[in-house]
Amino acid sequence: MLGQLTRGQVTNAPRRFGVRISEALTGYLFISPWIIGFTIFTLGPFVASLALSFMEWNLIKAPEFIGLDNYIALFNDPLFWQSLKVTTVYALGRVPLGIIVGLAAALLLNQKVKLVGLWRVVYYMPVVLPPIAVSLLWMWIFNPDYGILNGILWLFGIRGPAWLQDEATVLPSLMMMAVWGMMGRYMIVYLSGLQSIAQELYEAANIDGANAVQKFFKITIPMMTPIIFFNLVMGMMDSFKLFTQAFVMTGGGPRYASLFYVYYLYQHAFQRFHMGYASAMAWVFFLIIMAFTVLVFRSSKAWVYYEGTVAKGR
Repeated sequence: MLGQLTRGQVTNAPRRFGVRISEALTGYLFISPWIIGFTIFTLGPFVASLALSFMEWNLIKAPEFIGLDNYIALFNDPLFWQSLKVTTVYALGRVPLGIIVGLAAALLLNQKVKLVGLWRVVYYMPVVLPPIAVSLLWMWIFNPDYGILNGILWLFGIRGPAWLQDEATVLPSLMMMAVWGMMGRYMIVYLSGLQSIAQELYEAANIDGANAVQKFFKITIPMMTPIIFFNLVMGMMDSFKLFTQAFVMTGGGPRYASLFYVYYLYQHAFQRFHMGYASAMAWVFFLIIMAFTVLVFRSSKAWVYYEGTVAKGR
């Protein structure tokens, strides 16, 4: 019997092998559109930009290999450092503000009040608006002569600043606009986190006599740290890649006070046709974002709490 079973298995082995090959080919056939698209539109340009960063190319003449000249010129360019400074300052202001305001909105809309669904839709609406339309809207709001913001300040006897035309206020203005625009996205994610917190934790805290502030900092915030971490990473990515607002609203001014990195890269690539220089900028920017991302992920071990695990130091 054992010999017959063994011979049967040997006889069926080629058939099973053929079935596995057929299943594998079918799987690769189904995912081939994604593989082809990724290779042509993502991996291909990714590798090409690395090669172009060592070349000089203006889209007309053939690319010319120049070694590390683009990178040397980049680090000697004062506007490169200015654009990096502007982007970093903007991110350091906008990301914490977005996290705090989004959490506050989620806490407010997590209450059992009438028409709460309608208010959630209203808060979320800016997320789905086209960025160009939002930029034009806020250009009118920030207008120093007839903008609604300075009009409100005038009612209280305050002379409003030239928001987008003043070096001191252009970045805070863009931060305010960005927080308003992305608050709804943060709010939705925070709401899902708030509603997933076990109510038994709050009931136990009530029995122990904890007040609202203690419950917020001892239960709500620790349980929300994975959501805060997610919004931190996403907000950082959004801040670094800001382009539309600088292109439509400020043009990098005044005096390069809103010269964001991606907008400066665009100027070199599609206005001056310095494709090699722009590729070098893109790769430096990629390494900077990678470093920030690794730093944030490494730091998460010290402050992000996942239910069912014990964080170090707790």
